Amino acid sequence: MALDARTPALLDDVLSLTAAALPEVEAIFIDAREKLRGLVTIGGKISGAALEEHQFAAHALSWLATYTEALRQTQAWGLRLQAQGSFGQMEALIVQIGFGEYLAQIRGGIPMSQGEMARLSDLGVTLPPPCDAAARLMALGNTHAARAELVALMRDNAGRATFGASGLDEELEMIRDQFRRYAEEKVIPYAHEWHLNDELIPMGIIKELAEMGVFGLTIPEEFGGFGLSKASMVVVSEELSRGYIGVGSLATRSEIAAELILCGGTAEQKAKWLPRLASGETLPTAVFTEPNTGSDLGSLRTRAVRAADGWEVTGNKTWITHAARTHVMTLLARTDPETTDYRGLSMFLAEKTPGTDEAPFPTPGMTGGEIEVLGYRGMKEYELAFDGFKVAAENLLGGVEGQGFKQLMETFESARIQTGARAIGVAQSALEIGMKYAEDRKQFGKSLIEFPRIVSKLAMMAVEIMMARQLTYFSAWQKDNDKRCDLEAGMAKLLGARVAWSSADNALQIHGGNGFALEYQISRILCDARILNIFEGAAEIQAQVIARRLLD
Repeated sequence: MALDARTPALLDDVLSLTAAALPEVEAIFIDAREKLRGLVTIGGKISGAALEEHQFAAHALSWLATYTEALRQTQAWGLRLQAQGSFGQMEALIVQIGFGEYLAQIRGGIPMSQGEMARLSDLGVTLPPPCDAAARLMALGNTHAARAELVALMRDNAGRATFGASGLDEELEMIRDQFRRYAEEKVIPYAHEWHLNDELIPMGIIKELAEMGVFGLTIPEEFGGFGLSKASMVVVSEELSRGYIGVGSLATRSEIAAELILCGGTAEQKAKWLPRLASGETLPTAVFTEPNTGSDLGSLRTRAVRAADGWEVTGNKTWITHAARTHVMTLLARTDPETTDYRGLSMFLAEKTPGTDEAPFPTPGMTGGEIEVLGYRGMKEYELAFDGFKVAAENLLGGVEGQGFKQLMETFESARIQTGARAIGVAQSALEIGMKYAEDRKQFGKSLIEFPRIVSKLAMMAVEIMMARQLTYFSAWQKDNDKRCDLEAGMAKLLGARVAWSSADNALQIHGGNGFALEYQISRILCDARILNIFEGAAEIQAQVIARRLLD
């Protein structure tokens, strides 16, 4: 890959340039936020109706805020590496290209989806000319020479788990190495066959992960877990999802269930359930969504009625992951029939008998059927029907009615952080598979990786993956330090999901027609990547939540 000698690939003292450019970005965000505040404030208060009316502008602000935080965390990553003496040429190029591209997009348009661009004009913001540092980064940061040099370095380091130092401490790097090796040996060789055959992930994998502590990673030691950080959960989820998103998602339901019980459970519920979840003896599933509600959880209609021996549940649920062979459901139902919003909802730890292929739902009072899906197949999706399904009285979470929605909201930070991590793993898998194919495939007498457009795709994958990774790590560190991080977690999911989809799409494009063939792994990864923009809150819902939080 010959570089144009007239265009320097690596800018001198790139971290000084990025440090000088950041305050301008932050000032643009503040201006945009105040412009939106003016549009949606009525009678001195933020109006929900006005925020919905100006939804496009609100979501543009959310993406601007996400880019601002991503740039801030990319800069912080570079400074940490510099202090450690590990800020090398590859890392400098990632920072330089990332800043060059995102600064240009902030001024020209941020892609919210394939056909929607967030522009500052949507918010009524008029920009002054960029400062010298920003102008230099936009002009020279993301050049073909820089991208070509980055990919050349990536080719020299193809054996690494990631391209560019992650910036993690020694313990987290050890965890990463352990689960990377496991994914390489036990997951990647078999994942595509599981997908093509629409098979459940083998129980042997689940047992091995349980023995490795995956299901009790963040559960306190007093309840049988490891008591590790959310950052460790991010690393494990990322590496397992790099192998197969289904395997990387196995612990998500345990994480949600454990968080629900830790935050809202009684002492007896914690003592009973947390050790079982930590050991993997009890597999949980989350039963929240209903056919006609989607993201509007406050309007759920499934009802739970008091009975002589506890509760009886009647209603329908859908998009229930791993429902058949689990032991307990975190089940959200309406216990106050006089309510029509979130205030009448309660959470239950509803026990069930694990099913078999012949009888997936043997517990009396419930039936279910599989939903056939494009990807994310390893645990399967189901719709469930409850008709007088019995729940023990002691399994009302917290022992108090009407707290279900509040209890669920307390889990969203961790769930969205983990979804950001899963997205990074899927994106990393797409990058590695796309890069290997580009090196192996010959066209017109040379490898695909020698062509500039292929180089650009691979370089931008690596850059955006690292930026999304650092944003996700930051949200986890905030959580670990007992700081509110719903905003950062939402941003990590928003950006990570987009990066996963674009990485998978570009890697498939590199494969050409072969990428459209089911036999190639990238066809699975594209299908798996698509769900990330939908579950745990669709991208549009996520952007709306972020916007509202920014205006608080």
